[in-house]
Amino acid sequence: QVQLVESGGGLVQAGGSLRLSCAASGDVFSIHAVGWYRQAPGKQRESVADITSGASINYADSVKGRFTISRDNAKNTVYLQMNSLKPEDTAVYYCNAKKMTYAVVTNYWGQGTQVTVSS
Repeated sequence: QVQLVESGGGLVQAGGSLRLSCAASGDVFSIHAVGWYRQAPGKQRESVADITSGASINYADSVKGRFTISRDNAKNTVYLQMNSLKPEDTAVYYCNAKKMTYAVVTNYWGQGTQVTVSS
């Protein structure tokens, strides 16, 4: 119903920057929020940042001040600008969309993109 396509991952040195993109297609009506999760090897998936349809933004404490989430409504695309990257940021990053219709929230996920930060 909703397809999310991510791009922008890769290998970067500590202190460097990456910009992730997530393009939504399909039935994009009534998407309540879009955000980014990440999962490191052996760890649970955690929320990194999200932005709602009303432009309210939340960040995980571990990335606040370093990451910036933004969106382009005309292109149905959300971005994650990652600066001052640390080795502990290494993970698979997943784009997430929450669609709310008839008081029901449904989650959609991208395929994931690998971000590796070397020391």
